Amino acid sequence: MTHRPPIKYRHRVLGMLFLLSIITYLDRVAIALASVRIQTDLGIRPEQWGLVLGAFALSYAIFEIPTGAMGDRTGPRRVLTRIVVWWSAFTALTGAAFNYWGLVATRFFFGAGEAGAYPNSSSSISRWFPADERGRAHGVVWMASRLGGALSPLIVVPMQIAFGWRTTFYVLGALGVVWGVAWYIWYRDYPAEKPGVSAAELAELGGGVKPVHHGLEWRVALRSGNFWIILMMYHTYCWGAFFYLSWMPTYLQRGRGFSEDEMKVYAMLPFAAGIIGNLFGGWLSDLLVRRRGLKFGRLSVGTAGLALAAACMLGAALTPSRGLAVLFLTLGFGSMDCMLPVSWAVCLDVGRKYAGTVTGSMNMAGQVGSFLTSVAFGYIVAYFGGDYNKPLIPMAAMLLISALLYTRIDPTKELCPETATAPEPAPAVA
Repeated sequence: MTHRPPIKYRHRVLGMLFLLSIITYLDRVAIALASVRIQTDLGIRPEQWGLVLGAFALSYAIFEIPTGAMGDRTGPRRVLTRIVVWWSAFTALTGAAFNYWGLVATRFFFGAGEAGAYPNSSSSISRWFPADERGRAHGVVWMASRLGGALSPLIVVPMQIAFGWRTTFYVLGALGVVWGVAWYIWYRDYPAEKPGVSAAELAELGGGVKPVHHGLEWRVALRSGNFWIILMMYHTYCWGAFFYLSWMPTYLQRGRGFSEDEMKVYAMLPFAAGIIGNLFGGWLSDLLVRRRGLKFGRLSVGTAGLALAAACMLGAALTPSRGLAVLFLTLGFGSMDCMLPVSWAVCLDVGRKYAGTVTGSMNMAGQVGSFLTSVAFGYIVAYFGGDYNKPLIPMAAMLLISALLYTRIDPTKELCPETATAPEPAPAVA
């Protein structure tokens, strides 16, 4: 009789982060799916709706670096618990909003609470996974986010039809609190602190103990051209990516004339493609890292994914066919999601023990782009008399710029080598 090897504890940690990522995107996408109902109910115009969506991105950007750095210092156990409970409270309060400015304020505090969720997930991965497994680990986490996005139309839209849009947010808020309590009880910040982790697994993780931690030397980081390229790459990427989390349901209904029932299906397709893209991109990058080296393994996947996404976004803007528009958007999201786990793995490559701070910096830059594109989208629609295709053209241009920037990143260049811990072994090249 053969005995299956026991599941490694790091895979259980990944399972918890998987669930967190699903809940994160259920909560994020819910407001986009309720957009037409909320705009009608509260009398909100397109240019005003852009600020509702952008308020989340703005506060998310402001608090990304502080919350990511907090996770580096105190650990993801406490910080992620605080994050999830906070954002769950404001998810529920979204359902209680009764006017435009109340909704803007609620979404601002929702973003402030959720800021740092993925940097702290990344910090957890950096503590629990060896270097040549991090691309796949990030791929699983981001794949789960797309699973949450794909499930959202199937869960949120029927719930809104049956009980109204407000009840949806109450239910989703309660779900996050359950995860937060379970995480705090079960998780530990370092493998050596968790009873039951085998000696063999600890050896794979370099002992899994807490290193001496110093804050990121910002004077060194801000002089790094590599650091700035990473920030600008993610900023321009989010100009295209945030559309899928914010305006896409409205675009499908008011821009392409789909009914609410049709939108429920078509809004799911890009996220389904994103599931495949994240798994494939993370797997392919780690494979190429082992065979061709770190730089080729990261840059080839990221650049190609963004360039193809730019072409697909432009195709969606220019085609008169509703069906082709959905196809282009689906392929575009799947392509850019091949890049996503690779970019977060790059932050671990260059940031090492400052993973939370570096990923927080990158995501902060990205969410500034998310804020700008969400607000600009509404104004462009209003300027062109209700044409929802026009905003896709500058978004495609920004994705192309992001692809070009990706070619200039060097994941082998550690950000702060003066204060870093001993370097991790370089991946073997076949």
